[in-house]
Amino acid sequence: MTPDLKTAALALAAEAKSLRRALDRRASESSRPSLATSAEARPQAKAFAAYVRQGDESQLRALGYQEKGMTTAVAADGGVLVDSQTSARIETVLRGASPMRVLANVVQVESGTYDALIDHSEMTASWIAESGAVTETTAPALARISIRLHDLTANPKASQRLLDDSAFDVESWLAERIAARFARAETAAAVTGDGADKPRGFLNHTAVANASWAWGSLGYVATGAAGAFAASHPGDALSDLVYALPAGYRSNASFVMNSKTAGLIRKMKDVDGRYLWSDGLAAGQPATLLGHAVAIVEEMPDVAANAYAVAFGDFRAGYTLAERPELRILRDPYSAKPHVLFYATKRVGGDVTDFAAIKLLKFAAS
Repeated sequence: MTPDLKTAALALAAEAKSLRRALDRRASESSRPSLATSAEARPQAKAFAAYVRQGDESQLRALGYQEKGMTTAVAADGGVLVDSQTSARIETVLRGASPMRVLANVVQVESGTYDALIDHSEMTASWIAESGAVTETTAPALARISIRLHDLTANPKASQRLLDDSAFDVESWLAERIAARFARAETAAAVTGDGADKPRGFLNHTAVANASWAWGSLGYVATGAAGAFAASHPGDALSDLVYALPAGYRSNASFVMNSKTAGLIRKMKDVDGRYLWSDGLAAGQPATLLGHAVAIVEEMPDVAANAYAVAFGDFRAGYTLAERPELRILRDPYSAKPHVLFYATKRVGGDVTDFAAIKLLKFAAS
């Protein structure tokens, strides 16, 4: 090979090597998590990432997001609104992780209280003769149920070094951590919450024998044995529970229980030896009990003497979760140095709105 050809070959090899390095670098950048790409595509995400990583608020201010400096009875302490895509992702995770959020009626409000007007009676009607006198009928009775919104908070943290790493997806980390904490707290409050600075759970209301049921309480059916199902025909109590619920609610009704209780019930058989419990026919479909869907809510109490371990009802009609749509996050780089704390706040309230729509199974003799 002549000197000129050798020099040309070396130059081509060097150029090919440089081109290969550039392609490898571009491929490496494109394989990083989507935060950088989404930040470049969406000004909101870019501004939010700058706030989370470095505490830079200027881009958020330029987009119109506001900072709060005082605590009030309506809004939570400080922070900025999460960009719409991140907030939607947290909402999606909440719906998947919180069974009560799937079962209940969820409404979004712009104030600190949600008022539900409930018609819990019927107007009377009567037959009359052709020339008979028309009597005044009884008017329906309305009840107002006020649901106050309460602050639900989470306070995850991350090191500043981790936040500075360009390959770390800060938005996904925040969404997953916050959603997991919010879902557990929200579900527990919707089941057993006492209503003090949290939603009031349906098990916090007075329960009475279904034969004595009146508006403002939940009716229950007893299993016939303290802390257990009756030794003879244990499934009869479940049938009694189903038919204690008025017919208008049964088509949309679900059983609610925890995994331990479900483990006991799924072994029950009828007099012909057939299981009362049926698993879902396809992935994602709930199991059914006596033809009605079963929701596993781990916050329900275990089977014990006088425990209300099983509920049955149309929870979309019977229980309402009210929330403000925004989620606020306050970045705190000082309180836990060298970590950065993210104080997240969402306002949620909940209560029973139709006392006729939910019935309970009491593990007691009567």
